[in-house]
Amino acid sequence: MINRTSKEVDIEVTQKEIMPGQEIHGTININYTGRFDSVVINSQIENSSDTFNYTSLNGKKINYQYARLSIFKEDLSNKEKLEFMAVTAHKPSVGYTNAKFRVAVVQEHKEVVSAVAFVKILG
Repeated sequence: MINRTSKEVDIEVTQKEIMPGQEIHGTININYTGRFDSVVINSQIENSSDTFNYTSLNGKKINYQYARLSIFKEDLSNKEKLEFMAVTAHKPSVGYTNAKFRVAVVQEHKEVVSAVAFVKILG
């Protein structure tokens, strides 16, 4: 992976802490000017096989129950901003669990830029 400036792609989540079942809102800004095929959003919950379910993408309701959401460039409609909502039923065994959302811009099966945002799931 080539890591250029972090501003070529950026991901932010509005809540830094959530409860199980609470939706989290995220925004992705794509300022990458090179060629690319897709944008991939990946979520991971620390020490767990639990996942986030994506419930909305750019205001359109979806029900995507997998940790990795891939969006082809053609489906972006020349947008430079993606907004998503996701929810998890994960319940921490102690205090809280760390989780992250990672976005990557992909060209010919290779990541060209990426960014990460972190959230805590409270118990």
